[in-house]
Amino acid sequence: MTREQAIELLHSSHCSCVIVNSTRVEQFHARGVKDLHRLLHDDRALLDGAFIADKVVGKGAAALMVAGGVREVYTDVISRGALSLFTQSGVEVEFGLLVENIINRTGTDICPVEKLCLQCLTAEECLPLIDDFIEQMNR
Repeated sequence: MTREQAIELLHSSHCSCVIVNSTRVEQFHARGVKDLHRLLHDDRALLDGAFIADKVVGKGAAALMVAGGVREVYTDVISRGALSLFTQSGVEVEFGLLVENIINRTGTDICPVEKLCLQCLTAEECLPLIDDFIEQMNR
């Protein structure tokens, strides 16, 4: 599947992200970073060297992608923090809209994962914070 086909699938299938890695094409529908977090821990091979088409990428999602070895990303909306992580990690990125921060679903504040990762300088610094966040959400 080409990049363009993956981006089209992202927009036509109403999924949250499409991951393309050699012979595998997977669609995901969970909100936030849940799918990426699960993949990083349970199916890292899908992320390694992959192209990801995603609707919204904040710093937490970018950290998970970088840690998983993602090669290239397309996103409709990206935060400055996410773009910075991708740039320093050599991940190629194409985006539609650059925003200061990703906003939460109610539009009242910064996304909780984005807020957790604001002060982190590397993907590695973000990971334990995201792990704790996901663990608390699953309780």
